[in-house]
Amino acid sequence: MKKLVILSVLGLFIANMAKSQTAVFFELGGPGLASFNVDTRFTGRNDGIGGRIGVGGFSINDEGAVFVPIGLNYLIGKETKHYFEVGAGFTYVNYSSDINEDAIFESSFGHLSFGYRMQPRTNGFSFRAAIVPVFNKHGFLPYYAGVSFGYKF
Repeated sequence: MKKLVILSVLGLFIANMAKSQTAVFFELGGPGLASFNVDTRFTGRNDGIGGRIGVGGFSINDEGAVFVPIGLNYLIGKETKHYFEVGAGFTYVNYSSDINEDAIFESSFGHLSFGYRMQPRTNGFSFRAAIVPVFNKHGFLPYYAGVSFGYKF
């Protein structure tokens, strides 16, 4: 069921990318820990409601994890290149080893996002920095953060 939801959301993103503002970026920290992402606006404008999906993870010796962050976000600004971003979402986590799943990042988690986004009106370099509180049944981490660098189409 989780794979079906992820594939459905990915399909919606790909279908929407042809007609809207789209950015691709690498994020360090944030809901994907170290991930590649696609962000698209649903309105065809630079601001307003949009969404993101990504994939990231790590592998060390025989232990590894895959993170799939999915979320909605809203950019607040006046069609300039500077925006306040607020968002929420879910990160699916799949570990490939028998490690302890009693910590926040060792099982799937929810996340919020409050931050700054710089992206041009047309094509060009984009940057994001945000406070990203994360939570699940194992706890709440209010001061987690992330930064990303990418390109807007």
